[in-house]
Amino acid sequence: MTILFLASTLRAVIPAGSINLHDYCIIGAGPAGLQMGYFLEKSGRDYVILERAETAGSFFSRYPRHRALISINKRSTGRRNREFNSRHDWNSLLSDDPRLLFSRYSQEFFPKADDMVRYLNDFQQLLAIKVHFNTTVTQIRRLPQDKTFLISSPSAEDSYKCRWVIVATGMWVPNNPSFPGSELLQTYDKVSIRPEEFEGHKVLILGRGNSAFETANHMYGSTALIHMVGRSRARLAWSTHYVGDLRAVNNNLLDTYQLKSLDGLLEADVGGMTLRKIGGKFWVRFNSSLDMEMASDADSFALRDGYDDVISCLGFKFDKTIFHSSTRPASSRLTPKYPAMKSNYESQNIPGLFFAGTVSHSLDFRRSAGGFIHGFRYTVRTLHRMLEWKNHGARWPSRTQPLKELLNTVLMRINEGAGPYQMFGQLTDLYLFHGNNSEFTLLHEFPAALISRLSDYTGHSAEGPILVSLLEYGPEFSGPDKDTFRPDRAIGDPLEAHLSNFLHPVFYFYSHVPSETDWLQEDLSNGGILPRPEKMHHVLEDFLTQWTAPSTHVNPLRRFLESCVNAELKSATENACFVGELVSKGDRPTCADFRTRGHGL
Repeated sequence: MTILFLASTLRAVIPAGSINLHDYCIIGAGPAGLQMGYFLEKSGRDYVILERAETAGSFFSRYPRHRALISINKRSTGRRNREFNSRHDWNSLLSDDPRLLFSRYSQEFFPKADDMVRYLNDFQQLLAIKVHFNTTVTQIRRLPQDKTFLISSPSAEDSYKCRWVIVATGMWVPNNPSFPGSELLQTYDKVSIRPEEFEGHKVLILGRGNSAFETANHMYGSTALIHMVGRSRARLAWSTHYVGDLRAVNNNLLDTYQLKSLDGLLEADVGGMTLRKIGGKFWVRFNSSLDMEMASDADSFALRDGYDDVISCLGFKFDKTIFHSSTRPASSRLTPKYPAMKSNYESQNIPGLFFAGTVSHSLDFRRSAGGFIHGFRYTVRTLHRMLEWKNHGARWPSRTQPLKELLNTVLMRINEGAGPYQMFGQLTDLYLFHGNNSEFTLLHEFPAALISRLSDYTGHSAEGPILVSLLEYGPEFSGPDKDTFRPDRAIGDPLEAHLSNFLHPVFYFYSHVPSETDWLQEDLSNGGILPRPEKMHHVLEDFLTQWTAPSTHVNPLRRFLESCVNAELKSATENACFVGELVSKGDRPTCADFRTRGHGL
C-alpha cells in the first residue's frame, strides 16, 4: 500500500505579506475547504484558503478523541466503475487523480483519524491547492461601500480583501452546557482517553450522540458503571437512516443496559441539572421532571448515587466569534447550532457569504448526508457550479442526447450516480426536454429545493418539459421509533413500487418547471420533497440496489418514460449493453462507448 504523505517535505504555500486581494477566500483547509479549492483551482479562479494550523485537516489531528472514524472505508464492491464505487466510499474527496482514493491510505473498515490527516495533506500538496497555513482569522467584516469582505488576522500584514467568502470551518467549538455546577464537568475535548484512569469508577455521561457513546465504549471495560443522560431518546442510525445518529460501531452500551449489566440510559433535559461535589463524589439533581424515575425528590431517583466522574459529550457548534458584529450570520431557526442559509448555501442575512461542508448541514440536517464527507463533497461541487454561472457566466455542465438514449441514460444514472445516492432526497438529476421532445439535456446533482429557479442558477433554458430523478426512502420508514427490521419491511410487487421503503429511485415529470408559486401552494410538511407532479413513478426497491431487472424495474420505467415523452422507447432496450454493464464485475470492451455516455459532466 502506497502512502503519499508529502506535507513534511514539499508544500505549496503562498507567501503572506503581499497584496492579499482575491475573488474567493475560503476559511478552513479541512475536507470541504480543500474540495472547494480543488474545483476553483481546476476552473482557474483566483482564490486562497486560510488555515489557522500548520497542516490541512487539523480537526482530525485531535478528533475523534479515540481516533477511530465512523466513516466507512469500503475498499471492494466487486465493481471497477469509479462512479459506482463512490457510492460506498465515505472518505475520498472528488478529483481526477486516481492516487487520491482514501482506500490507498487505510485497509481498515473504520480507519484511523491520522490516516485522514495524511490523506488531506497529500490532497492539498499533489493538487497544488493554494493554502495560507498558520493564518488565524480573527474577524470577517463585509464592507458595504464596495460589497467586499475584509478578513483580519493577528498580523497587520496578513489581511485579505475578497469578493466572496466561503466558510468551511466545520463544527469545532465544543457545545458545553451551562447550569449550576457545570464548571465541575469534564468535557469531551479534554477528558482523559486512558481507560485505566477510570478503573472502578462510576461515570455519568451527558449526551446521546456518537461522541458520548464513543467515550463510553472506550472506558466501559474499566468502569464500575456508566450512566448516560440526554434530552431525547437514543436515535439509532439503522432506524433513522441518518449517518450522524448513533452508529452500531459505538453502541455497545445499549447491550449492557438492556442486559442489566449496571450501565443505563435515561432521558432528561441536561439544562435543568444541578451538579454538586460533596465528599469527593458528584451529585446530580434535576429542577423538574415529568418522569418519576427522574424526580430528584423521590427515594427511587435513578441518579441517587454519587459519581466519580461527570463528562459532557454534547457535540460541537459553529464558531461565530470570527465575524464582526455587522457581518454575523443568523442562526438556523430549526437547528440553531448551524448558521441560517438559503438553498444555494448563501447566508440568509449576509450577501456574498457562503458555507461549505459540515457547516452547511442545516439544509439537510437529519434528512441526508450533507454533514459528512461522502455527502458534502457533492454539495460543494454543486455550490461551485452555481458560483461558476453566477460570477463567471459558465453554464452548469450538461450533455444533450437524442431521445432514443433516454432509457439507457436514466438506467445508468440510477444505477451508478453517486451524488444523488449519497445526497438522497436533496440532489437531483434533471432531464430537460426540447426540440419537440426529440432530444434531452441532462444536468447532474442539482438541488431539489432550487428547481423553480433552474435557469437562474444554471444558465440553461427551462421552457419545456422536465423530468426530475431522486433517490428516496419511504416516507414512513425512517425514524427513531421505527422498526426497520420488521418482517414486511420490503415490497416485492412492481405494482406496489410506490410503497417501497428502502432507498429507491423516484421520478417526477412536469410539463414545465414548477414555479415558486407551485412550491408555496404545495404542502410539503409531511415529508414531501417536490410539488405534486403531473406524472410520478417509483422504481421498486431492490435488495442489491441494482435496478436492472427487465420485468421488475426496466419495463415499468420504460412505459412511464414513454408516457412522459409521448414516444416509443422500446427499441432502446434491444441493446442489452446497459444491463450487462451495470451488473458486470469487470470491463466489457464492446460497451466502452455506452459506459462513457452521460459521464464527464
